[in-house]
Amino acid sequence: MPAASSSNRTYAAAHFALELDGKDGVGLFRSIEGGGVRTDVMTYQNGPNYDRWRQIGKPKFEDIKIQVGMAMSKPFYDWIANFFNGVPDRRTGAIVAADFYYNERARREFKQAMIKELTFPKLDGADKNAAYMSIGIAVEDIVFKKGGGQKLSPPQGFNTQKLWTACNFRFTLSGFEDACKRVSKIESFTVKQNIIEHHMGGQLAPIKTPSQIDFPNIVFHVPEADAHPFFDHFSNNTQLAIKNNKAGNASKLNGSIVAFDNDGSDLFTLSFTGSDILSVNPDRADASSEDIKLVKVEIHTESMSFAYAAPQGG
Repeated sequence: MPAASSSNRTYAAAHFALELDGKDGVGLFRSIEGGGVRTDVMTYQNGPNYDRWRQIGKPKFEDIKIQVGMAMSKPFYDWIANFFNGVPDRRTGAIVAADFYYNERARREFKQAMIKELTFPKLDGADKNAAYMSIGIAVEDIVFKKGGGQKLSPPQGFNTQKLWTACNFRFTLSGFEDACKRVSKIESFTVKQNIIEHHMGGQLAPIKTPSQIDFPNIVFHVPEADAHPFFDHFSNNTQLAIKNNKAGNASKLNGSIVAFDNDGSDLFTLSFTGSDILSVNPDRADASSEDIKLVKVEIHTESMSFAYAAPQGG
């Protein structure tokens, strides 16, 4: 049996890179899934004939899901910012798989890609591990190609980019600046954009168009010693609503989540507006526990925005 050539040998997918609009070096990410192609089987029967014929239907391109930290370059985070702002930003690009030596081995080229959802990770002041965002991308076309063997270009500023860890964050909420100084945890949440498929004659694959964005609730935890302003605000709003027999009298709150590196330099800011407190729930009390007693606070949001802070030298 002849030996396989070096360009055709099996390899472990150790590195992945993203290209956008013909620009390489956009970023290296942690993992990728999806991005496959499938089709449904169409079965039909002709008149009195008992035989049934089958043929493949329209192709369906699965969403691409990637996990990213802070090792991407500014064009990618500009794409995320447009997603939060409701801008229908379509991109053409490729997912490049490389071996251990950063040599390109395979490509998945896509067209008319839009960000469909973004899952923000759980932040915890006691967690020293790296944090990653999960991003879902809807595409209209995917083509699988063999890699050219060239080395991946490192993204601009990759070497100066600091690691994003789950413990490095600041949470602010207007009117509760002092109470939010010791926020210990922020639960994971997902921002989703509905994608509408438009089928038209003469085209096998549908055209995908963006629709409204669903901004989620935010849940965070504070020590019970700092929770009294939240209890008071929630109680006053509830009593006011009962007295006036209607809701919506309280002024809306604004806030932000800021992620920073180990040197204290900001990485990005996730701002939210039109918020108010939905619930204030103390954690379970246990006489045998030595953990600090926490209170879980949940707020709703009307809109969010994302601002990337480019690293120095990046």
